Amino acid sequence: MSVQLAHRTGTEAEVWEALETVRDPELDESIVALSFVAGVQIDEGSVHVQLRLPTYFCAPNFAYLMVSDAFDAVTTAAGGRFVQIRLDDHFASEEINGGVSAGAGFQGSFPGQAREELDELRVAFQRKAHAACLERASAQLIKNGWLMEDLGTATLADLPDTPQSASLLRRRAELGLPTEPERPMFVDAQGKAVAQDDLGLHLRLARATRVSIEGNSGMCRGLLATRYGDGTHPGTRSGVAAGRGQS
Repeated sequence: MSVQLAHRTGTEAEVWEALETVRDPELDESIVALSFVAGVQIDEGSVHVQLRLPTYFCAPNFAYLMVSDAFDAVTTAAGGRFVQIRLDDHFASEEINGGVSAGAGFQGSFPGQAREELDELRVAFQRKAHAACLERASAQLIKNGWLMEDLGTATLADLPDTPQSASLLRRRAELGLPTEPERPMFVDAQGKAVAQDDLGLHLRLARATRVSIEGNSGMCRGLLATRYGDGTHPGTRSGVAAGRGQS
């Protein structure tokens, strides 16, 4: 995932800004908000970023996506400096760090073990994130007076100007789904409007996905705090407990 940040000179603030655009692929939250960024160090010719995860055995495909996305984002913001992203305290750190640095891809990082790249996995996570954002946006409409049975007629133009709505539009754009204001809010994977008869099931699945993502996020935060014994979150620039909204 390449992040377009024009005219960057590689300041620490710009590097942190770039890292905040990187989301954990499964949890759909910024790796900064999750405190997965352990530190940033910048000198005249290089930028070094340390990443960490809640457990030693976090799935290597998830870990690879996170390190690779962080590398792309920081490279764009580094002002031409050499970029090194290091994942620490993980059983596959050496393979992941070396593979991302060499641009070897997931298969090249795990020769003889990985049978395919991670494009399909990324899309699967993007679809889950879209479903969770759709459920949150639906809750906003209901809070504003919409009836459940009328949600099938909602278009993107009906969404209130909220972070939840902005998140939904970003997820749709990532998946190549239509984002024009007149388009239906509920669409399937091909961008077609969900039939009214299928709306209840569609929304229940979206709610289950959102609850699962938020549950996993809470568990990971707890595991990370237990593993590193942090009373604070050093992965944030302020060093205080993360309390950021959804991105």
